[in-house]
Amino acid sequence: MDRLIRLLSVAALGAGFLLVAPTGAGAATEGAGLLRLAHLSPDTPAVDVYVDSVADPGDGTALLTVPGVGYGTISDYQDVPAGVYTVSMRQAGADPSAPAVLSTTVEIGDGDVRTVAGVGPFADLGLEVLEDDLTLAPSGQARVRIISAAASALTLDAAVGGTDLATDLAFAEAGDYATVAGDAGSLQLTVDGEPTELPLELAPGSVYSLFVLDQPGGGLTVRPVLDAAGPGVVPTGGVEAGAGGAAGAGGPLPAVVAGAAGLTLLTGLLLAAWSRRDPPRHAAGS
Repeated sequence: MDRLIRLLSVAALGAGFLLVAPTGAGAATEGAGLLRLAHLSPDTPAVDVYVDSVADPGDGTALLTVPGVGYGTISDYQDVPAGVYTVSMRQAGADPSAPAVLSTTVEIGDGDVRTVAGVGPFADLGLEVLEDDLTLAPSGQARVRIISAAASALTLDAAVGGTDLATDLAFAEAGDYATVAGDAGSLQLTVDGEPTELPLELAPGSVYSLFVLDQPGGGLTVRPVLDAAGPGVVPTGGVEAGAGGAAGAGGPLPAVVAGAAGLTLLTGLLLAAWSRRDPPRHAAGS
């Protein structure tokens, strides 16, 4: 019984670690990748977005449907099996069988992370596939990239805490990732020679995409989107929570947590029972 208690105690410690161990915000399951959608065209009306598998179209039901997507909307990452997908846009409320206004294909390999965005002015609207990198930043720092989605800024320069993110970045383009101080409090933009400073809050150890958008009343705003979280940081939204047909692909974590909790509870009950047991009586000379 003593040996059993020791074994269960060790197992409970391992289970407790599973309960508190931090996980990255952008981890895909094995044999899958991560995909998210964004509407970055200021003068394009709301659209319905559909994601269909090229190899397995099924019964005509889209793998993922995101209805009524308006300017500035960036979805959570969706865990999808590795493969080739068609991303289509239709006018909001249009019949799903209606011809798509715009479509493109995106290949998702094992571990790939992609953002498919509607970019540019409505007259020249296009779908851009962005390659995302969720490598976490060193302790005390953050990894960021700038994405220009403001029609009022045909080109812009961007910096965070003295670190340049982009120079002459054109409208509808994305800059490269850069490592910046995790406590940087603002994004510095220069548009047509005019400097602008926008408040910015970053969590050290994390990865962000900084979307520069037009404000309805004029001017610019920045929307920092948490792509991957470092230890102790809770992502905004769930990486496995999508919309439409693919919602709820939660992965194995809930089962692991439930099993760990059950094992910890069982160990506690056995230890309590053992402590209440009468002390053993030994025969003389034994």
